[in-house]
Amino acid sequence: MAIKTYSPTTPTLRYKTSNTFDQVTTDKPYKPLIESKKRINGRNSNGRITVRHRGGGHKRYYRIIDFKRKKFDIKGVVETIEYDPNRSSTIALIKYADGERRYILSTANMKVGMTIEAGENCEPVEGNCVPLSKVPPGTMIHNIEMKEGKGGQLVRGAGTYAEVVAKEGNMVQVKLPSSEIRNFRETCYATIGQIGNMEHMNVVTGSAGRKRWLGRRPHVRGVAMNPVDHPMGGGEGKTSGGGHPVSPWGQKAKGFKTRKKNKASDKYIVKRRNKK
Repeated sequence: MAIKTYSPTTPTLRYKTSNTFDQVTTDKPYKPLIESKKRINGRNSNGRITVRHRGGGHKRYYRIIDFKRKKFDIKGVVETIEYDPNRSSTIALIKYADGERRYILSTANMKVGMTIEAGENCEPVEGNCVPLSKVPPGTMIHNIEMKEGKGGQLVRGAGTYAEVVAKEGNMVQVKLPSSEIRNFRETCYATIGQIGNMEHMNVVTGSAGRKRWLGRRPHVRGVAMNPVDHPMGGGEGKTSGGGHPVSPWGQKAKGFKTRKKNKASDKYIVKRRNKK
C-alpha cells in the first residue's frame, strides 16, 4: 500500500501520514467469522493493571484467522482483502471449493480471484501453505509453525518474512526477521510469500489523539514523578547519576537480560540475533 500525506493546515497534519488502503477491497467483514472482543485494558483476572498505558480506544470485533491452514488439498479463491483492526497486516477472505469461508493473512501480491491451496502436494507458490521440507532454499515464508499442528506462530506482522537457508536431515534452518537462524522440523507448515501492508512501518502517527484511538494511554517519564511513585522520581530539578534507569518496580530498564538460561528451545537456535 502507498503512504498518504496531508496538507499542513494544522501542526498535527504537517507530519501525519496514513495508509491509502488501495489493496483493501471491502470495508465490511464477513459476519460469521467475527466475534465480540472483551476489553481487558492491561488488567489481569484480578482486575489489577499488569500492562501499563493501555485502555480506551475504538471498539473492535475480532476476526477469526485460520493460522493452522488444515484444509488440505482443497483449492480456495480469494474473495476479498480486508483491514483488520487487531493486527498490522491485512487479511484475506478465502472461499474454498466445498463452500466454506476462512480468513488468512494476506500476502504482498495477493489479489481477488487468486487461487491458493494447502498440503504436501501443492506447489510452493505465493499464498500456498506447505511443509518446510517442500520449500526451496531462498524462498520467503511467513506464518511458521513451531510445533506440528499448532498453527503458525512466527512472522505474522505487516511486511515481514523469513527465509529458508538450508536443510539438514529432518531439520530446516530458517532465517527470521530478527536475523536469528533457527532450526524447525521439516514437518512444520509455513505459508509462501511476504506478508502484505509493507508500508505499515513508515506510517507516522502524528498526534496523541490518534494513539488514544488505538487504545494507548499517555506514558509518563519516571523522572517526572515523585519518589513515592517511581525509583527515579524526585529531586530539585533534573538529577544526573544516582543509579541506572529502572522500572517502577526496580528492574533495570537498559541492557538487563531477561531471557532464562538453558531454555529447552535453545537447542534449536543456530545463530542468535545478538552475538554473545
